[in-house]
Amino acid sequence: MIKGLAITPPILGRISIGKMVEKNGKRVPEKDDQFTLTSQIQNKEGWVKHPLDEQLRAKAPNQKLRSIPVRMIFNDPDLNLRAEYTLFDRQTGRPVCVGNGETCQRLTNQGVEQHPCPSPDLCPLAQGGLCKPYGRLYVNLDESDELGTFIFRTTGFNSIRTLAARLSYYHAASNGLLSCLPLQLTLRGKSTTQSYRTPVYYVDLTLRDGIHLQEAIQMAKEIDQQSIAAGFNQSALDQMARQSYANAQFEVGGEEGMNIVEEFYQSEERRQSVVQNESFNIQQELKGSVTTFI
Repeated sequence: MIKGLAITPPILGRISIGKMVEKNGKRVPEKDDQFTLTSQIQNKEGWVKHPLDEQLRAKAPNQKLRSIPVRMIFNDPDLNLRAEYTLFDRQTGRPVCVGNGETCQRLTNQGVEQHPCPSPDLCPLAQGGLCKPYGRLYVNLDESDELGTFIFRTTGFNSIRTLAARLSYYHAASNGLLSCLPLQLTLRGKSTTQSYRTPVYYVDLTLRDGIHLQEAIQMAKEIDQQSIAAGFNQSALDQMARQSYANAQFEVGGEEGMNIVEEFYQSEERRQSVVQNESFNIQQELKGSVTTFI
């Protein structure tokens, strides 16, 4: 195996809850209230949709794709969901610093060094919104390729926190049979103080509709027994994935990094402009409310 090259699960397509659009001559991210499944091919209009998108959408209410049946490839939650604090070089898309809140790997002129990771709020290198949590969830959608995955990428705390909790809980409740559970990705919305009452959508992981936990665990046991009888070795698969991830200090390459920077890491100037506009709107609204009350 080539050293220094992270071996990640084979990707057949992407899962997103937004897209890139052109505004005033610039490509900017635009959020959506539904899932979209795309291939790994782009054209002038953006990412080309995967055939599974149309198939799943045809079964969805009003053709709004807000839940997707999935299966986990691995039993270990940390192999299905990869998440770290990541600071990207905005010009090359390469990761400069990757940390877990305790320690980080940082690229310097002397090579890759290990430093304490105090989290983005307390790190001098991360000031100005340059460092964010970056998560990748690998799930299987195509039963004809049981080791192929669709990847959901996110820098959202809500999605990363929720997915991490669900994976850990289901792993514990099923006695480690996470890869055998019938699961689905579900899109949820919430409003926060930072969103100024505008819905923020995030991704949750639940059991498939109509299936209770006890039933799901029984199904997982039966699938596990059938797999063992057929000679399938899930423990060896998890261990190989663990070694493959660790084959490089940074999992993300430059080509993937540029797409991530474009989609998730908007410029600080644009972010500040949005905050200022929202603050002005709130001040005007409060001013009008006070005037009416008086």
